[in-house]
Amino acid sequence: MPPDPEAVAEQVFAALADPTRRAILAELAARGPATATDLAGRLPITRQAIAKHLGLLSDAGLVAGEPGERRRVRYRLDSAPMRVAQQFLAALARDWDSPLAALQAHLNREE
Repeated sequence: MPPDPEAVAEQVFAALADPTRRAILAELAARGPATATDLAGRLPITRQAIAKHLGLLSDAGLVAGEPGERRRVRYRLDSAPMRVAQQFLAALARDWDSPLAALQAHLNREE
């Protein structure tokens, strides 16, 4: 059974709520796969904190760990959950576009 899009979107939004996690994702997007140690060298945060945030990002499906050299895990972005969240937002927007347009038309007639 495929995952519930609303549940996936909820996990993505929760993960993106933290500025440190957004910075980690931005770093991975800009420079490609990296270890927690690599990321700690680039961001003003400890390796242990990076590892904690990577765990949360992994739980949300936004990053995936892949074995690297010397048992070091390299993390890479996985955009699939982000696409699900975008589709969720697009569906919400569609639900609101028509009523908001009708309200705008009504307000314009009142003027």
